[in-house]
Amino acid sequence: MTFDPASLKFDADGLIPCIAQDHASGEVLMMAWMNAASVAKTLETGKVTYWSRSRQAFWVKGETSGHLQSLVELRVDCDRDALLALVTQEGPACHTNRRSCFYTAIRAGDEVEILQPMV
Repeated sequence: MTFDPASLKFDADGLIPCIAQDHASGEVLMMAWMNAASVAKTLETGKVTYWSRSRQAFWVKGETSGHLQSLVELRVDCDRDALLALVTQEGPACHTNRRSCFYTAIRAGDEVEILQPMV
């Protein structure tokens, strides 16, 4: 069956959440938004391309920082309203220079930083 991006359930702004996960380790790296065109660009180029809501422009992960995300596989959830990008991540995924954007845990009611910035 051929993939049809129009079959995805985008929100009222034409966006769909995409979780990036390291394909080898399973580590969840980040969440960002895609629109139909960024999904198509990602599949076409193999470079994970998001839609920046603040800039209203495409955002190729790592294009300016050098911390590239290369697509290994794109998965669609059962409701077709979320995506999972299995990626090869070069360097940190987070703009705070951490491997993952999920670097804070809630433990016994306290916020605990569980990942330090990469050097």
